[in-house]
Amino acid sequence: MKHLLVGVVTCLALLGPQEHCSGEIPVADFDDVKLYTLTNRGGMTVDITNYGAIITSLKVPDRNGKAADIALGHSSLEGYLNAVDKPYFGAIVGRYGNRIAKGEFTIDGEAYTLATNNGVNHLHGGNLGFDKVVWTATPNPSNNSISLNYKSHDGEEGYPGNLDTTVVYQLTDDNQLIVTYEATTDKPTHVNLTQHTYFNLKGEGEGTILDHELMLNASKYTPVDEGMIPTGELVNVSGTPFDFTKAKPIGRDIGQTHEQLKFGLGYDHNWVLDRDGDGLSLAATLYEPSSGRHVEIHTTEPGIQFYCGNFLDGRLVGKSGKTYVNRGGLCLETQHYPDSPNQPNFPSTLVKPGSKYESTTVFKFSAK
Repeated sequence: MKHLLVGVVTCLALLGPQEHCSGEIPVADFDDVKLYTLTNRGGMTVDITNYGAIITSLKVPDRNGKAADIALGHSSLEGYLNAVDKPYFGAIVGRYGNRIAKGEFTIDGEAYTLATNNGVNHLHGGNLGFDKVVWTATPNPSNNSISLNYKSHDGEEGYPGNLDTTVVYQLTDDNQLIVTYEATTDKPTHVNLTQHTYFNLKGEGEGTILDHELMLNASKYTPVDEGMIPTGELVNVSGTPFDFTKAKPIGRDIGQTHEQLKFGLGYDHNWVLDRDGDGLSLAATLYEPSSGRHVEIHTTEPGIQFYCGNFLDGRLVGKSGKTYVNRGGLCLETQHYPDSPNQPNFPSTLVKPGSKYESTTVFKFSAK
């Protein structure tokens, strides 16, 4: 079996770019949008496009060896460009994944103002974040990976510094999807990259994820205000609906009366990982009983954002032709904490010239 298949997108190349770029992305860039497929001997297939560094499909076998696409997404580039409420399906988000309060931060006494695209706050890199640009892709057949590079210019979406970012997706024969991130800058800037795939281990479009059993290796989380900005506290999860230290169905406590669930319309919060050293550390496990599919997540990051698809509402139709219902998918985004540039007690996201931003997350798939 070939480990790496490379080809020009068929479904993603059907659109006339002049109709859809809205003046934000250079028309010529759309000529370079391609789809890349990684396969392995374990029965997995991962489709990745260099538009937004998006995982468009993730096919994983169940306990009987039957593969299903467990990643929510669209069947065409038009879907990603014109999706209702822009859910960031499968994308790399940056420069800063998650929220920055009021789209403002200060570095060395100099104030910077970012795009505010989530009420009064900045979310996932702004109006034209890393999920909405065309990356340069380089296939690496020798280790079954694809490398994607994007050069973000000084002042883009308000961020200082020219940022040179590379993300590598690697698929191993034991069904590990390894995502590595590197970035360098010529001015001090804040960086917090993450992968924003929505999972439904039953298969995309196959109902809700409320029966999925989730474990988060975190005894604390960062509560938020009504605008979903962290208060700065690290609160113990014990005795609250936010306790996932032992695996439980996602739907078990989601209906409880709790101010934080009201603010997020469900789970949409950052958990503080109970890390073991500086390297890869267990962040989460997710299991779906009917298929037996299971994923274990390890990361070098200090936090993980668990979002359970609260804003999916049936308006989006997925690749299988089925609608994505409320809570029809979930995200497990390894990350630094939201609003870290304005929270001195949180781990820093500042990257300076001469240093390198580095991060790794491993998704290990299996069935039981």
